[in-house]
Amino acid sequence: MSKPFTFKQFTVQQDRCAMKIGTDGVLLGAWTPVTPDTASILDIGAGTGIIALQLAQRSHAPLIDAIEIDEAAYEQCVENFEDSPWSDRLFCYHAAFDEFVEEMTEERYDLIVSNPPFYSEDYKTEDSARDTARFSEALPFELLLGGVSQLLAEEGTFATIIPKKEEERFIGIASERGLYPKRICRVRGTSEAEEKRSLMEFSFRKKDPIHTVLVIEKERHCYTEDYKNLVQDFYLKL
Repeated sequence: MSKPFTFKQFTVQQDRCAMKIGTDGVLLGAWTPVTPDTASILDIGAGTGIIALQLAQRSHAPLIDAIEIDEAAYEQCVENFEDSPWSDRLFCYHAAFDEFVEEMTEERYDLIVSNPPFYSEDYKTEDSARDTARFSEALPFELLLGGVSQLLAEEGTFATIIPKKEEERFIGIASERGLYPKRICRVRGTSEAEEKRSLMEFSFRKKDPIHTVLVIEKERHCYTEDYKNLVQDFYLKL
């Protein structure tokens, strides 16, 4: 049984979610841009609800929606929302993303965020819920970006985290749908390690993206100042 994960301002139960709290989600929730004008937020594939909860802590957005296809994860996400200080602003839908896009014909979000499933290898485990959470065929990049392009406000922002090796393909798919990278932050575990993840911010405006690199650790359990500055509002021990 997975223990609850306690952050500075909220607690996340995760025993019924296939994908537990991980560095990727917390990084995205901390890195994603929010402004005083961010009034509506959508989290695609919410899992435990961690990213939506982080954005509720960081913003004053009155509307924060989330979507989760797995029933057990959806139920847990709803409970995590209800138990948080921002329960009046958080709402989770139990739906597949393509169904959600079809129904939300009038809704446009100022900010859309997603930590999408991206393990596209050809093997499966015995845990179908974990497979759905981890394998990209459950939410292909084409489906994700097509839906984002329909639901994002004209001046809106889309933020995501994907494997570095998928970055070029992802940008290509996004550009076909009129979405262009605004910021790209490549993440590496240590200064000597290879870049494993890409945090990316997109908009409908085409411009040269700002490139940065985030190094997480100087050595094991010794974190860089950049990393601490990014996530210190969340982790209890930073």
